[in-house]
Amino acid sequence: MTHKKACLAALVCLALGPALPATDSQAANSKKPAAGTAEALASIAATSTKAARARPGVADITASARQVERLAEQLVTQKKLPGLAIAIVQNGKVISLRAYGVTGAPGGQRVNTDTVFRLASLSKGFAATLTAQLVSEGAMNWDNPIINQLPAFKLRDYASASKVTVRDVLSHRVGVTHNTYDRDLENNAPYPLLAERLSSAPMACTPGDCYAYQNVAFSLISDLVFAATGDFYSHQVEKRIFHPLGMYNSTYGREALEASTSWARPHVRGRGGWVPVRPKETYYRVPPAAGVNASIHDMAQWLVAQTGHRQDVLSDTLLNQIHSPQVNTPGELRGSPWRRERLNNAYYGLGFRVFNYSGHTMVFHGGAVQGYRGLIAMLPGEDVGMVVLWNSESSAPSGLLPSLMDRVLGLPTKNWLGVEDDSAHP
Repeated sequence: MTHKKACLAALVCLALGPALPATDSQAANSKKPAAGTAEALASIAATSTKAARARPGVADITASARQVERLAEQLVTQKKLPGLAIAIVQNGKVISLRAYGVTGAPGGQRVNTDTVFRLASLSKGFAATLTAQLVSEGAMNWDNPIINQLPAFKLRDYASASKVTVRDVLSHRVGVTHNTYDRDLENNAPYPLLAERLSSAPMACTPGDCYAYQNVAFSLISDLVFAATGDFYSHQVEKRIFHPLGMYNSTYGREALEASTSWARPHVRGRGGWVPVRPKETYYRVPPAAGVNASIHDMAQWLVAQTGHRQDVLSDTLLNQIHSPQVNTPGELRGSPWRRERLNNAYYGLGFRVFNYSGHTMVFHGGAVQGYRGLIAMLPGEDVGMVVLWNSESSAPSGLLPSLMDRVLGLPTKNWLGVEDDSAHP
């Protein structure tokens, strides 16, 4: 079964399965769906193709991409944003690759398509993809306890630690409370110390039974990769993903970011507007969770591969594994207006979120660290993908996602960006 068909088949269950009611506590620690729900989603994705075959493809979206490019330009101008870059792909072809604004470097250097941004949590998709490659080679196993490769791993009780699997790590089901030790990470505590302190971290549930978003616990995958390959995590990503896909501006770490020929400085709000600052080192200490730097040109290649058009690097089987829902995340239905109005269900897969966007499967992730924001979104059934990167803490550019997807899906268009479309006037 192709990646497109499998994702569409999974949508049948996403659309028909009832959404769990969300409480305040569930927003942080959402309980797993009723027993078997996640497994049923994977099963339907693997066996039911009828709905996929019935879905027609979408027409060429170049005109919609041009409209979104224009909106992006107006957004940067009207909201006085520092810089922004977008990529849009359809059917394995890059139909839009644009950059706007300035990097924040001295001299007013303009953002271009090779300007490197910090990806923050968009990095998690690379971790899941690398793991899937190693699983396909037999070097790792989704459902083996991680203590088989990390015998020193501990939680508050041995029984809980012995239940944590690779799949749990990449779907945020380790069992500890949400964002465990993130504040310590932000206060410059080293990752190895924090990973060791998981042995005393408060538990939210038995591993595998609930969702609680992580950065420190998620980054255990780097130790697992080293145990499986004898090589450092970042080098494995470079060798297996960056280089084969032609992502030649992509790197890990602050030093590499600042060594880039063109790189976007992070911006924070100041009295006079956006102020450039030096990138913080903190979340670079957890490379699987938030360590990648990349240009929009590179991310276009990533989109092409993630939508199933680089079978020499990422097979349909691999993509189906990481894009399949694992755990319900009803808290994701709240927040920005487009989430409230367009999302019917929300799940976490492996390194990616999986949404029901007005009846269509959307594979998504967002990223945020000081001075940077980003998002990746794909509609597997329509074979369309989008990445937006920007070097400020504004939330406004996230509206570019529904601005495109609504046009692709023929939904009523709305002003998700809060900007005036100058081209609409004579």
